[in-house]
Amino acid sequence: MPLEMNREVFITCAVTGSGGTQDRSEHVPRSPREIADAAIEAARAGAAIVHCHVRDPETGQPGRDVGHFREVTERIRDSEVDVVVNLTAGMGGDLVLGSTDRPLPPADAGTDMASAEERVAHVAECRPEICTLDCGTMNFAEADYIMVNTPGMLRAMAGLMQELGVRVEVEAFETGHLWFAKQLVREGLIDAPVMVQLCMGIPWGAPDDLNTFLAMVNNVPDDWVFSAFSISRNEMPYVAAAVLAGGNVRVGLEDNLYLERGVLATNAQLVEKARRIVENMGARVLGPGEVREKLQLTKHAPR
Repeated sequence: MPLEMNREVFITCAVTGSGGTQDRSEHVPRSPREIADAAIEAARAGAAIVHCHVRDPETGQPGRDVGHFREVTERIRDSEVDVVVNLTAGMGGDLVLGSTDRPLPPADAGTDMASAEERVAHVAECRPEICTLDCGTMNFAEADYIMVNTPGMLRAMAGLMQELGVRVEVEAFETGHLWFAKQLVREGLIDAPVMVQLCMGIPWGAPDDLNTFLAMVNNVPDDWVFSAFSISRNEMPYVAAAVLAGGNVRVGLEDNLYLERGVLATNAQLVEKARRIVENMGARVLGPGEVREKLQLTKHAPR
C-alpha cells in the first residue's frame, strides 16, 4: 500500500493485557471495576477504543472468566463516557510444553487449551463492538510457551464472531499472520471493512525496526484499516511511525508501563501523551462515534 500520513487518527488503549505485569506497577488494573475505571479514564483522555482483557481480582493473573468480562463491559456501558469496546479473544490457546528431553505431556501450569466456542463465550455473552483474532501460532519469550492458533481454530472462531455480528480486529504479529488473514477474508469469514492491528517488537514475532514495520504495512491491503503499536520504550515512537505510515495508534499498560524513564504511567497518561504526538503532527484525533461510522460498527445489547 502507498505510504501516506493519516490525517484522521483513532487511538486504542489496551488497558491491562495478558502478561505478568500486575506486580510491576500499581497502576495495572486487576479487578473488573479497576479495568472498567481505567478504560473510562482512557476514553476521557482521548481513546476512541478500549481493548480489554480480564484478570483474577485477587492474584492479578490473566484469565478468561466470562463473569469478569461481563462486569467490565457493563460498567463501561453504564458510565457516562462513550467509547468503543474491544474484547480480546486471544486467551485459551496457551500451550506450555514439558522439558526439552520430555516435551509431552504438556505442563499443567500455564497450559489452557480451549474449544473455539469456549474462546468466544465472553464475546457471545457481552456482545462488544470489536473482538480480536490472533491470526497465527507463535513462540513468545517464555522458553516453552506457545500461543496456539491453528488454521482450523481460527476459521471456527472467525465464523462464530461473524455470526455474532462483532467486528473482527485481526492481530498480526508477523507477515504470515497477514497472509492467513487475507485467506480468511477470501473465504468470507471476515467481513469488510477489515481491521488489523500490527503488533511489533514482541518476541519472537516481527521486530520493531522500521524496515520490518514497512514490510508489515506493505502487506496490508489498500482497503483495510490498520493500527500499529510497539512495546516498552518504543511505544511512543510508534505512535508517530504508525501515523506517518497511514495508520492509527495503540497505547496502554498492556504494552508499556512507563510514561518516561523511571516514571510509571496510568493508561490515561499514555493516551494523553499519544494524543499530543498525533495532534502535534497535524492530525486530528477521532471520537468513538466517528470510529463507529468508519468501521461500520454495531452497538449490541448484551445477551
